[in-house]
Amino acid sequence: MKKIAVLGCGTVGSGVVEVFYKNRSSIQKKSGCDMDIKYIYLRRAHPELLTQYPDMHLEEKFCFDFDTIANDPEINIVVEVMGGIDPAYHFVKTCLQKGKSVATANKELIANKGAELLLIAKQNHVNILFEASVGGGIPIIRPLHQCLGANEIDDIQGILNGTTNFILTKMIRENMNFADALSLAQKLGYAEADPTADVEGLDTCRKICILASLAYGKQINPQWVSCEGISKITAEDVEYAKDWGGVIKLIGKATRDEQTQKIAMMVAPMFVPQESQLSTVDDVFNGILVTGDATGEVLFYGKGAGKLPTASAVMSDVIDCAKATDTIDTLYWEDGDGSELADLSLLPSRFYLRFQMQYSQQLGWLEHSFCHAEFLARKNQPQTEAALVTDSMTPEHLDLLLQSAKKEGITLLSKIVVL
Repeated sequence: MKKIAVLGCGTVGSGVVEVFYKNRSSIQKKSGCDMDIKYIYLRRAHPELLTQYPDMHLEEKFCFDFDTIANDPEINIVVEVMGGIDPAYHFVKTCLQKGKSVATANKELIANKGAELLLIAKQNHVNILFEASVGGGIPIIRPLHQCLGANEIDDIQGILNGTTNFILTKMIRENMNFADALSLAQKLGYAEADPTADVEGLDTCRKICILASLAYGKQINPQWVSCEGISKITAEDVEYAKDWGGVIKLIGKATRDEQTQKIAMMVAPMFVPQESQLSTVDDVFNGILVTGDATGEVLFYGKGAGKLPTASAVMSDVIDCAKATDTIDTLYWEDGDGSELADLSLLPSRFYLRFQMQYSQQLGWLEHSFCHAEFLARKNQPQTEAALVTDSMTPEHLDLLLQSAKKEGITLLSKIVVL
């Protein structure tokens, strides 16, 4: 019999316990062995779990000492759903070193420590699996290293955070401003009391780093990646995007240059054209568009978070851990130093720009300076406001134009990359 320890029993952890006992017979059949949860590690008492699951007798499984789990030879598989780096990193590393496979949903841990933990797992002939770390219940990690394994991955771009996508959807559909849409997301439980990790793009950045590390074989740490959130997006920007023929989405993007083999990465709100499959991914749903040299575009779509969808992904990893006789060698990347990343300032792109002019005649200066730009319009547009989408140019070139605009007394209000 395979014995499991669950580290953490919050939203996802309680979901793991619930899914396991609800579908235990099916899970055991797919695993090819009998299984049970022996320990549920808690840092503090959670009496509400006893009333939430009265028939499971969870009090018999509660454990407040990690060393008990680490030193128990009966524990074959550890589920880590605590989140964060500390103490999750120490716990996971210790379990791997003691020959226990790990299934985790911890995106921060994998984004920052993935290469090291994968190597330790390989050295000890066990596995660390993390399907739930990106996209919740959406299968993406396994398809990327197995189903698409014959491909060279040219591009990954995705809506990877349901909270920000919900906020932007409300701004697009119901003309809400950012503050009201965020407040609604918090009221409905889609956003935390402190929404910083979501709305400033940190969560998306961790996820795209995991995908890029797996796709390109080198660790890419989040602190190396340009990251911008959605807190500066206004209703006016949303209107101009509609006039242009698209929507605004928070996108995590990683693209490999064919010539240099450098990887261009960023997280930012972007103008997404209506013809893109990502433009119709709304509300709390996620969409991940992967382009392989053999398959072309492949879209992965679904709810990117939530108690049971994420628990489902964790349990799929538990099944794989139980079935594996050694380390799954296709799930691996090496340590990196950031040298694989391209300098974004040198890469051409198109940009949406919104300006505040001192007087309407300054529009002529903008039309001359951005001579190939597409100028946009919105309802009740002030005469001293101008919005445009540039032709392709490097950020360096754009900065020079913006400096000139500032000298003319023209103020930049918004700048958004065009996907």
